[in-house]
Amino acid sequence: MSEKDFAAFWPVFQEIVTSAQTYTIDPAIGFDDAYRLWCQAPLATWVAKDASGTLLGSYYLKANAAGPGDHVCNCGYMVAPAARGQGVARKMCEHSQTQAKASGFLAMQFNAVVATNTVAVALWQRLGFRIVGTVPEAFRHPQQGLVDTHVMHKALMR
Repeated sequence: MSEKDFAAFWPVFQEIVTSAQTYTIDPAIGFDDAYRLWCQAPLATWVAKDASGTLLGSYYLKANAAGPGDHVCNCGYMVAPAARGQGVARKMCEHSQTQAKASGFLAMQFNAVVATNTVAVALWQRLGFRIVGTVPEAFRHPQQGLVDTHVMHKALMR
C-alpha cells in the first residue's frame, strides 16, 4: 500500500482504532506510527477498492513470529464502515490466504480476536479458522468492560 493509499485509508483506520472495540492498537496512535505499523512492518499490505476506486478496506500480511515460528502468518483486516456487510472482509481473508500460501506460510493465526466481535468470529469460523484458545478478560471494551479474546488458527498447507 502506498503512502497515498494509506492517507485515503487513514480515516477508516482512525475510526476503527479510536472506537477501541476490535483492535489492540493504541487509540492515540498518530499517522506516521500507524503507517509504519500497517504498511512498513508487515511483509505486504493491500487495499481493497471497488470498480470506481472507492476504498473499501485494507489488510496486512506478516509472519506471526520470528525464527522457528516464521512459517505461521498473521493478518489484520479493516473494512470501511460504508462497505460493511458487503463481503469485503471475506474477500480480503480469502485473498490473504492465497497470498500467504504463495509466500510459503503453512498456517495463519489471529492472536487476539475480541470475543464480542461476533461477526468477525463467525466469519473466520466459516472460512475454516478454529478457536484454539481463549484469553480471559484480555481486552478492555469501552462499553462491555473486560472481555475475552480468541486465538484463531487455520492450517494452509495440508
